[in-house]
Amino acid sequence: MADGKLNLKDVPLGEELLRLEDVKTYYPANKTVVKSKRKYVKAVDGISLSVKCGETFGLVGESGCGKSTIGRTVLRLEEATGGKIFYKGVDICSLNKEDMRKLRQEMQMIFQDPYSSLNPKMTVGAIIGEPMKIHRLCSPAEQEKRVEELLELVGLRPYHAKRYPHEFSGGQRQRIGIARALAVNPELIVCDEAVSALDVSIQAQVLNLLSKLQKELNLTYIFIAHGLATVRHISDRIGVMYLGKLVEVADSETILKNPLHPYTQALISAIPEPNPELNKKRIILQGDVPSPVDPPSGCRFHTRCPYATERCKAEEPAFRDIGGEHFVACHLMDKGKSIQKEAVSE
Repeated sequence: MADGKLNLKDVPLGEELLRLEDVKTYYPANKTVVKSKRKYVKAVDGISLSVKCGETFGLVGESGCGKSTIGRTVLRLEEATGGKIFYKGVDICSLNKEDMRKLRQEMQMIFQDPYSSLNPKMTVGAIIGEPMKIHRLCSPAEQEKRVEELLELVGLRPYHAKRYPHEFSGGQRQRIGIARALAVNPELIVCDEAVSALDVSIQAQVLNLLSKLQKELNLTYIFIAHGLATVRHISDRIGVMYLGKLVEVADSETILKNPLHPYTQALISAIPEPNPELNKKRIILQGDVPSPVDPPSGCRFHTRCPYATERCKAEEPAFRDIGGEHFVACHLMDKGKSIQKEAVSE
């Protein structure tokens, strides 16, 4: 940011568009005025990652692991408690409201629930046109034409602009949500469990639509979902989260064929196998996810990990690159290679 103005540069495809450095997002768990007795829900606790221009970065993990909070923090719908977020080299955590408002044109979100994310009192045309109106991108006549173009782009018809959200199915509503996100010509879109509320067949249609739009419009996605079964079909790279921490990051093929962290291995073992003759072994994790208010010491996964040692209980593993941009946080990494062969494949 130069001389007080937002100065964003174009980023070529394949270059770093977004970078998170030790980002933390905490929520107060109690309202005591005594500082020493305050407790916090550590939804995101020290996340560092980068997203390249034009790629889809998948983020997976159990409910409550903090993946949706990361997406909201990146867009500053939630304020980071600590760390830095760089978009095109600009630390957006330091931006004022006016500059952040300008940045909203470049960063948008597709919400999880297509039923509650659309205003039932507004027509589809008004919903999609509202971002253009707020950012003063075009005249009313141009806005109407642009809304019709966006509806056709996501597989709907121009006359749908005069209807209300309750007149559409869940898949159609999510297409409306996608059109709304595209209204301001963004470069980065956070897809927060964008297909989890849809039927399986509709999920495939929406995923294919997102892939098509990415190629046509050079979009960059952060794709958040519960399981690898969905994420693997659309993501170039995948990050696996557990209790506010990243435990493994690699390209999709590497994650699926050579997972090193025991938690990643358990997630992969849960992917349904269409061929029962393969007899894939399922890894069943014992116990429950610990509380993010009082997370375990050392490795946060050690309370459920079948391979945990005393070192895992006492020392937090470093999140390090083991080669080929494959990052993992596990003291048992070397042993994990042999574990992977036994646990994931037969």
